[in-house]
Amino acid sequence: MPLVAAAVCPHPPLLVPELAGAAAPELDDLRAAADAAVARLLAAEPDAVLLVGGGPETVRFNAADSGSLRGFGLDRPVRLWKTSCSGGEVLPLSLTIGAWLVNRSGTGLPRLARSVAHDAAPAECAAFGASLIADDDPRVALLVLGDGSACRGVTAPGYDDPRAQAYDDMVAAALAGADAEALRGLDPVLSTELRVAGRAPWQALAGAVGAAGGDWRGELSYHRAPYGVAYFVANWEQV
Repeated sequence: MPLVAAAVCPHPPLLVPELAGAAAPELDDLRAAADAAVARLLAAEPDAVLLVGGGPETVRFNAADSGSLRGFGLDRPVRLWKTSCSGGEVLPLSLTIGAWLVNRSGTGLPRLARSVAHDAAPAECAAFGASLIADDDPRVALLVLGDGSACRGVTAPGYDDPRAQAYDDMVAAALAGADAEALRGLDPVLSTELRVAGRAPWQALAGAVGAAGGDWRGELSYHRAPYGVAYFVANWEQV
């Protein structure tokens, strides 16, 4: 799949306004940044959109598969793409929110989805990303889903960890500079300790970009930590 562009978005369930309820306006800026990143991804005129996010294991999903937000209080499936054939509610949270974002854009492009195991080693993640790129497949835009540390303050899900700020700043710099090597170098042990959900998908992005070749530029449009969790929105494009 020749890679024409990539975008990075987070996957908090609260991105979905129906789940956020009265608190929905608190993430309006994040929602707008994610929508803009997806629109910019689609502006590269790909033939398909490939979603990559973390999950319990590395899996290739079917076009008719869906995800569920039932566990968060919304009893409605989120389809990946096709609705005219059977599929299962099997997408992990990362790809469920990714599918919701792409569906929200209104695009009719085909959607593909892959999960990469949360605990996959950096080399495995990069190899997985590289395996997505081939010369004889449709041109794809890659939407990578992942959250940063969940340890930014005493009210964060992982409580406060003084290492979290530096870790997130490093990720932000790597995404802003399209620095694939910096993403490859993220420490899986530290990432786990900081409850980072994006380490494996980001390293898959690094592998995909490396396999695609050429020079890339990045632009970071969002880097904040509402609710003590770091969220990033970025676009990568070939120079």
